[in-house]
Order: sequence, then C-alpha cells, then structure tokens
Amino acid sequence: MELLAGLYAEHIDTLQQRTRVILERQGLDGLVIHSGQAKRLFLDDMYYPFKVNPHFKAWLPVIDNPHCWLVVNGNDKPRLVFYRPVDFWHKVPDVPSDFWADYFDIQLLVQPDQVEKYLPYDKASFAYIGEYLEVAQALGFTHMNPEAVLNYFHYHRAYKTPYEQACLREANRLAVLGHTAAKDAFYAKASEYEIQQAYLSATHHAENDTPYGNIVALNENCAILHYTHFERHAPKSHLSFLIDAGANFNGYAADITRTYDFERRGEFHELVVALNEHQIALGKGLAPGKLYGELHMDCHQRMAELLSRFGIVSLPAEEIVERGISSTFFPHGLGHHLGLQVHDMGGFMADESGIHQAPPEGHPFLRCTRRIEAGQVFTIEPGLYFIDSLLDDLKKTDNTKYINWNKVDQFLPYGGIRIEDNIIVHADRLENMTRDLKLD
Repeated sequence: MELLAGLYAEHIDTLQQRTRVILERQGLDGLVIHSGQAKRLFLDDMYYPFKVNPHFKAWLPVIDNPHCWLVVNGNDKPRLVFYRPVDFWHKVPDVPSDFWADYFDIQLLVQPDQVEKYLPYDKASFAYIGEYLEVAQALGFTHMNPEAVLNYFHYHRAYKTPYEQACLREANRLAVLGHTAAKDAFYAKASEYEIQQAYLSATHHAENDTPYGNIVALNENCAILHYTHFERHAPKSHLSFLIDAGANFNGYAADITRTYDFERRGEFHELVVALNEHQIALGKGLAPGKLYGELHMDCHQRMAELLSRFGIVSLPAEEIVERGISSTFFPHGLGHHLGLQVHDMGGFMADESGIHQAPPEGHPFLRCTRRIEAGQVFTIEPGLYFIDSLLDDLKKTDNTKYINWNKVDQFLPYGGIRIEDNIIVHADRLENMTRDLKLD
C-alpha cells in the first residue's frame, strides 16, 4: 500500500489534466460521475451483484458502494459524495480513510434521494457520466455521457499510469496464485466445480469478486469459448484442462489462460507445447508503432503452421490462411486492452475523437485494432480448438477435402487450447506480468 500511495498522487494529477483538456474543448465546467445503483431482481427483494461504473473507479478504488458521486473539474480538489446509510440490515461502509482519501473533499450521503444538495446547483454546464440516465434527467442534467467526452477518456484510458500498472501487477499476482491451485486440483482429478473452489480460495475472492466469470473446462468442454458451467462431478477420465480466470485488485483486472494435458505426453501435449512457444513469440511481437491487427494476422499464420505441422490440414500454412480454414480452428481475436475492464475501452480507436480503426478484413471478432504504444497493456491469447459447430460448417465447404478428419476426431475429446498472458508495453521493453510470476 505504501508503494501505491506514492504513485497515486501522479495518477490523480493525470486524471485532472485529462479532465481539464476535455472540459475546455467541450465548453463544460465539470463532470458528475455516478458510481451506479444496485439493481433489484424482478419481483424480489434481492439485488444483483453491484458492478461499479468504470469511469468512477478510474479515480479511486471504491468498487462495492452504489449511490456514490464524484464532482470533478480538473482544477479543484475532486468532491466525493460517499454513500454511508444508517442501516442495521447490511454492513455500512467505513468512513474513507485509505491512502486515497486525502485527495478528495468527502461528504457523506445518508439517503440516495438527498444527493442533489451535494451536486452543483446549476447543472447546465456539467455533464453526467453514468448508466442511470433517468436519474440524471430527474436531477436536471441536460448533458449526459457526451460522446466526445467518453471518446476522449476511452482513448486515453489505454495509457496506464504507474499506479495503474502497479494495480495490474498485483491483480496478476493474485490470479497466478489461483491458477497454480487450479492446476494442482486438475492433476488431483478434481471436478470443474472443485477446481473453481480451489481457485477462489487461493485468490481470496468470492465468485462475484472476479473481474469476469471464470472459465474452468475439462476435456471436450475446452472447446466452448465462454464455458462457465462447472460440472459438480469429475469426468471418468481427465484428458485436458483449460482455465481462463482472472483476479481483481483496486478495480483492475488480470485475465490469464492456461491449458494442460493430464498425461503430459502424446500428440496433444506436443500441440500444447508448440502453441505455448508461439504464444510467447507473439507476446514479444508487441512492438510500438505496429497495429495490433497486424499481430493478429501473424497469429493466424502461426496457428495455420500448427495445423499443417500436426497434419490436421493437408496444406501449407499460407494457403490455410488464404482459404480461411484457420478461422475454423482459431475463431476469436488475439487479445485486447486490459485495465479497469477486462476488455478495456478504446481498443478500436484511431485517435481521441473516436475515429474507428477497422479490423483486418474477415476478422470481425478481433477486440483490438489500435496502434501499439508505450504505456498500453494487452492480453495475448492465441488458441486452437475443435468446435463441433464450426467443424460441421467446414465440412460443407470445398475445403473439407484438405482436412484430416481422423486427426480431428483424435483431438475432439481434448476440446482445445488457449494460452494467455498480460503484458505492459514500455518505451524500451516489454513486461510480461504473467510470465514474470513464473506461471508455466
């Protein structure tokens, strides 16, 4: 915490500077940023897990308290309206006293519907930033989520301050603890549910604390890209294990994936080892000045090389890509920005006005097309899968004659492979936060 406290002042200065710039451009006096509200289940008195507005947690690590508000203008000390009700049903948040509290003029809010007296009286020159537009309208705001303001912040969010980088390193450290525990549970022949519990215990996370729903897949379930089912019973045999799981620290996310072969020998194991080598090489390809989409195309070439080398497709790699066959086995994008959100904003922006940087033709699922620059943080997550529905589509094309379907059948019970690291691009080097923690 001492390290974070030392970096936090610069972080606030950076956010203040960004705020001054965009307010002057748009002729606004300030922003009012809403943390959000708890959402009640339909016909019930229970609530969905609260998820904070990322624009709010960019300023301070309050991620579990609804009905909070920030008033910022880029010059004055930011005002925090902190919700602290009188309540004997639920835990009441403590009065803020952490390392970040001195950077805010803090006012305590007891009743959510009394917030107006803490907000600017004349709201004509203030913009509301948040999800609840009906609340903003009722309070008298006329500027709500101005596109130019959001575009500016989303673009600049890609450049992580030293404070943010420190938070991301800690999120990675926590996630690696979980991944190590999950790997041990797999080799102990645990069920998906038991592996998930081992992960949560090691990270000290409850299920709603993770930045996204963990993917814990065994055997053929590894072919389901967003598998979150958690079978309670272990399979008759353990063949493969794919875990895509993260951790949260101060509102910043880790997003790490590993794939393991139970026998640690044989052709599927060799395929995992080979893909891992390509994943490391792709991570080292994060060169400032290069478009991320170019690295994605390099990934397709590499995945096609594996398809050819392992005899899955009877064509050279270049032709596998040209014919679009590689997309059957690698149907998603190489990766994305990482930060306050798992798929952090700004990945498609060519500039701060929001001009769209299109993905390479024929690759609609790529989540980032941005030019790579120092200060940005990326995931690198190539994959190779044997997905029934995509394979069925492939069988209906002329390309079916190039596929070794017996080899495909051999790999189907293993589902697929994905390996993912989290990497900071510095001006003079790359920092692979995940590999630096010795996660194999």
